[in-house]
Amino acid sequence: MAVITEIKDLKRIYERRVPRMFYDYAESGSWTEQTFRENTSDFDQLRLRQRVAVDMTGRSTASQMIGQDVAMPVALAPVGLTGMQCADGEIKAARAAEEFGVPFTLSTMSICSIEAVAEKTSKPFWFQLYTMKDQDYVRRLIERAKAAKCSALVITLDLQILGQRHKDLKNGLSAPPKLTAKTIANLMTKWTWGLQMLGTKNREFGNIVGHVDGISDASSLGSWTAEQFDPALDWAKIAKIKEMWGGKVILKGILDAEDAKMALKVGADAIIVSNHGGRQLDGAMSSIKMLPSILDAVGDQIEVHLDSGIRSGQDVLKALAMGAKGTYIGRAFVYGLGAMGQKGVTTALEVIHKELDISMALCGKRSVSDLDRSVLLVPEGFGGRWA
Repeated sequence: MAVITEIKDLKRIYERRVPRMFYDYAESGSWTEQTFRENTSDFDQLRLRQRVAVDMTGRSTASQMIGQDVAMPVALAPVGLTGMQCADGEIKAARAAEEFGVPFTLSTMSICSIEAVAEKTSKPFWFQLYTMKDQDYVRRLIERAKAAKCSALVITLDLQILGQRHKDLKNGLSAPPKLTAKTIANLMTKWTWGLQMLGTKNREFGNIVGHVDGISDASSLGSWTAEQFDPALDWAKIAKIKEMWGGKVILKGILDAEDAKMALKVGADAIIVSNHGGRQLDGAMSSIKMLPSILDAVGDQIEVHLDSGIRSGQDVLKALAMGAKGTYIGRAFVYGLGAMGQKGVTTALEVIHKELDISMALCGKRSVSDLDRSVLLVPEGFGGRWA
């Protein structure tokens, strides 16, 4: 067993074990991938202030996200096709999150259905909603999430139109994978993955197949999905969905101060500063660079979380010190899942927790609630000065 000391260790194992099309699906951005790269590299511009002769005993990373107790302010982000990274991937990730004490968010585009995940977990998880043109389907999806006792609805706002990811097109991404000569050649080198997939019935989009008329195979599913994302989504529709849900609502995909103000007006419980992991508008600013201006716009009137680019506990610390109340990991937990299943997700959480805890202590803080700008050295003009 390899010694895992950082998320990169899990990524190396993940790349060896998972079929190329699903590795590329996770490890890619849109167009030139500029935003995808800067989501992580911009964290490197923030430096930490070392403090000494401070009592470091009795430390705690415990916090809350939308009123829910968490072992650390890190949630598992919604990631589509997680069940293609590892057999029953969503179930395994949800169970790892539950045991660790952090939220798990199930994607609309998951392989394991809402019901399948609820059956194998004992605590409520969050559900992420893509708004579709088929309003009856959206209504039924929300009712299914309610029936599964999901404790929050995360509405993704930045995928009204799908950004182009070159690798997915070149790989012919599908679930289950189409058996072309190229795909078969790659799958022959991933026999452990293949054997595990043969042992599960969850190999299609569980929240869609069987719940939409006329969808019987990957081809019909792909056509339906491509046409269903709602380009007419606006704040009035968001308000209606919030009313339909009737519980805690988190709006994901906020990258502009004006949109943050609108989220406040519709009464969201939290917003997630996110650019979809660099997978939508290439050339957009990184989430961490946009966080300060969004916080300036809404203050403490709404809970502000951050997603996109977090690969370490130090990244979590920097986001919290900048003012975020919660953070999300997507690729970091997917690396662990693809590398070692449920144990890999737990390992990813342990790595991030240890980095957060030790770094926090060396900055002279004993609780995540004490983290603020005083632990950071922020370069002048970090948010950018743009005409």
